[in-house]
Amino acid sequence: MSDIIQLLPDHVANQIAAGEVVQRPASVVKELLENAIDAGATSIKLLLKDAGKTLIQVIDDGKGMSATDARMCFERHATSKIKKAEDLFNLCTKGFRGEALASIAAIAHVELKTKQENEELGTCLKIEGSKVISQDFISTSPGASIAVKNLFYNIPARRNFLKSDTVETRHIIDEFQRVALAHPAISFLMHHNNNEVYHLKEGNLRQRIVAVFGAKMNEKLVPINEQTDILTIQGFVAKPEFSKRKRGEQFFFVNDRFIKSSYLNHAVANAFDGLLEHGSHPSYFLYLEVPASSIDINIHPTKTEIKFDNEKALYAMLRATVKHSLGQYNVAPVLDFNRDANLDTSYHQTKNIVKGSTPKITVDPDFNPFKEAKQKEITFPYKREQNTQSWESLYTSVAITDEEKQEELFNHQQEIKTQKTFQIQRKYVLSLIKSGVVLINQSLAHQRILYEEFLESITVKEANSQQLLFPVKISFSSQEIEMIYTIKTELENAGFSFDEFTKDSVTIKGIPVSVTESKITIILEELLNDINLEVPDSSFSHFDVMAKSFAKTLSIKTGTQLSEKEQESLVNNLFSCKEPTISPFGKSTFKTLTLNEIDTIFNR
Repeated sequence: MSDIIQLLPDHVANQIAAGEVVQRPASVVKELLENAIDAGATSIKLLLKDAGKTLIQVIDDGKGMSATDARMCFERHATSKIKKAEDLFNLCTKGFRGEALASIAAIAHVELKTKQENEELGTCLKIEGSKVISQDFISTSPGASIAVKNLFYNIPARRNFLKSDTVETRHIIDEFQRVALAHPAISFLMHHNNNEVYHLKEGNLRQRIVAVFGAKMNEKLVPINEQTDILTIQGFVAKPEFSKRKRGEQFFFVNDRFIKSSYLNHAVANAFDGLLEHGSHPSYFLYLEVPASSIDINIHPTKTEIKFDNEKALYAMLRATVKHSLGQYNVAPVLDFNRDANLDTSYHQTKNIVKGSTPKITVDPDFNPFKEAKQKEITFPYKREQNTQSWESLYTSVAITDEEKQEELFNHQQEIKTQKTFQIQRKYVLSLIKSGVVLINQSLAHQRILYEEFLESITVKEANSQQLLFPVKISFSSQEIEMIYTIKTELENAGFSFDEFTKDSVTIKGIPVSVTESKITIILEELLNDINLEVPDSSFSHFDVMAKSFAKTLSIKTGTQLSEKEQESLVNNLFSCKEPTISPFGKSTFKTLTLNEIDTIFNR
C-alpha cells in the first residue's frame, strides 16, 4: 500500500493559517499596527479604502528593515521577537508567532517599502498570493510602508462572507481604538476613503481617551491608581450616572495589550454593585501591569485571551481598587444618617441639664380610665334639638340611601361582568374569548405593535415629527457621529430632525411623535448598538433594524401596571397587526388555551 501522508506546499499552508489569523480587514489592521509599534514607531498612519477591502496601508517611522529582512518577514514562522521556547514566558512585544505577514501575503496583493535610518536606499517588495513578483531598491523615507490590496482576491467565498462597509469599518475602528488607547505616547492618524476619521496626538492617558471618545468624556472619568508587589493598576472608570445600556466602552489592557476577560469584568461590575440601574454597564479604561512571567498569552491566535497565574488575587485587588476610588472621589454614597431636628437639644434645655435640674412629674389622682370609657358610651355626639325631624323625612332619607346602594351594587356587578381582560403579575394580559382564554406577553405584544407602526410610517407614510421647544444636544464619539450621519436620511424618514453635526455631538430639533424627549439618548444608543450587530447591505434592512430597535426601546416593559382600557387597547392593536403571533425578534406573543385544554389540566 502506497504512502498517503505528504507535506502541504507553503502557499497552501499559508492560506490555512490565514483562516485563523485574518478573519476580516480588521484583523489585518491589528497585525500591521502592532508590527509598527514593535518597530519603535512614534507616528503611525492608517489609510483605508472601501472598509479595507480595496486597500489597507500602514505607514510608520520605525527602525525599518534591511533587504534580507524584508524578504524573510513574509516566510512562515520567521520572527525577530523570540529565539527559543522560554521567550514565550517573557514577552515584551505584540507579535511573536511569525505568521501574520505570511498569512496576509497568501490572500492579498502586498507591497512593502522599507528603509533603515543609516541606509541610503530602501527596499520595495511586491507579493501576490505568496509569490514574490519583484524586489527593487528605491528611495523612501526611514521606517516602513506596507499596503495590502484586494483582500481575499483568491478566496472569493471568504470575500463574499464579508459584511457591509459600515460593519467592517466599525470592526476596524474597534481595533484601531484598542491599539491607540494602549499607546498614548504614539501619534495616530486614520483616513477612510480620503476622509480623516482620527488624528490623535501624543499625550497622556486621559488626553488619549478624551481624543478618542469626545470632550464630554473628560467629566465622566474617575482616576484609578494602585501599586502592589504583583500588580499595578491605573486608568479610569466612568461615574455611575454615565453608565450605558451596552458594553462598548470597556477596555482591559495587560502590559499594554488589549484583552477580553469576563472574570475581571465581573470584578469591576461587583465594585459598582448598588450604584447602577438594572441592565446598565459601567465604562472603564483599566491598565494592568504584571510580571511577564506570570501570564500566558499564547492561547488564541488573536492574543486577546490571557491566562493568569493568580486570578483570584487579581480579582480581589481590582475590585477593592475600583471601590476605593469611587469612594475616595465621592462617587459612591457615604454612610450618613439624616438627623431629625426634633431630636436636637435646644440651648436653654442644655443649660438646665448642666445645672442638674430634675424634671417635675405631675399625677392626676382622680384619673379613672374605666370611668371615662363608660361616660363615652352614653355620651351623644350631637344635640337633640338639632336632629328633631319629622318621621316622613327620616324614612325618605333612608329610602334614598338604600336606592343608591342598590344602584351602586348593580353597577359594580355589571362592571365585573363586562370586564374581558385581566393583568397577571404585571407581565401578562389574560383576555377572554368564546373558546377559552388568550395569555398575552404585554412587552412582546407591544413590540410587535410598535414595530409595524414604525415600519409603516418609515416606508409607506410620511412620518409625523414634533418640533422641540429647545433643541437637544447629545454627545457621542466620532465614529458614532459618523454612523448617525450615514443613516441620517433614514432617521429623518422616521421623524427625527437634525440641526447640527460636530465631531463629538449632534443637535436634534425634532423627534417622532411617539418618542419622548427623555428617551432620545437611549433610543439612539440602542440603535447604534443594533446597527453594529451585522447589518446587511440594503436600505430596507436599515429601516427594518431601526423599526426593531425603536420597538424594543419604547415597548411596555415587564412590571408596568396597565389599566383596563390599556389592556383592551393592547389586545385590539395586537390582533390588528399583520403578524400578531410573533414579536419582531421571533418570539411568541400569545398562547391560546381552549376550555378543553383547561379541563384536561384539572381532570388528570
